[in-house]
Amino acid sequence: MIRQPPGRIFAALAALGLAAAACSMDQDRPLAAAHHDALKAAIAAPSRTPAFVLRDRYRHPYETLAFFGVRPSDTVVELWPGGGWYTEILAPYVLGGGGTYYAAALAGDEAIPRIRARDPALYGAVRPAVFPSFEAADARVPDGSADVVLTFRNVHNWRMGYRRDRADYAEEAFRQIYRMLRPGGTLGVVDHRLPEDADAERERTSGYVKVSTVRRLAEAAGFRLVDVSEVNANPADSADWPDGVWTLPPALRLGERDRERYLAIGESDRMTLRFVKPR
Repeated sequence: MIRQPPGRIFAALAALGLAAAACSMDQDRPLAAAHHDALKAAIAAPSRTPAFVLRDRYRHPYETLAFFGVRPSDTVVELWPGGGWYTEILAPYVLGGGGTYYAAALAGDEAIPRIRARDPALYGAVRPAVFPSFEAADARVPDGSADVVLTFRNVHNWRMGYRRDRADYAEEAFRQIYRMLRPGGTLGVVDHRLPEDADAERERTSGYVKVSTVRRLAEAAGFRLVDVSEVNANPADSADWPDGVWTLPPALRLGERDRERYLAIGESDRMTLRFVKPR
């Protein structure tokens, strides 16, 4: 289930201190029946990489994108698309519905040119952008232009200072996301979840991050948390592995050591949070 009954949603939001925000924000982005059909078609498309399809059972793309309310007519920004796992779904879904799709990565990252060259008919209209931007000349997503910004398993990288000499730049990343969204726009976050009672220093080495940390960063930038989902939860993940989150699939950094055990656990326990930029 993606949604809960309205009473339970309100109670959950109230418990998180979100009831006022829920009443005043444009928190719900329901998809029309045609949007659901188009999203399911994009996920079932034969153009997707077969190895990517095998991971749907861990990543739940339909439930996740429906929860975030991604419409095919939206201007959508995917941050750090990596190998293009979500791009293979989002680009045909959004571009085929008349929307605009940005893939935003670090300056010099070759992921986006590779994705666009993979199938020009499907991905040639993907717009590249730099994120986060640290230079005035960088091609950024225009301020106030995006309906939805999505980040899948990246906040922990920003906290760890990935490719920036291990200096934490998460606060700046959230500020830049806030600027690119229109008022009322949605920020969807999925990331590896560190238990709240764990040592916060583990966020800098383990690949996991606390929900409270993501909330703090987003709210400091001006966002309001309006909904949460457990669709990407995995209670079998204790988040205390010898090589951090990369112990689990798909990385399996320990190689053959306890491989079957980690395969049985599956991919990490993940938070799924929906924020809004206030109107």
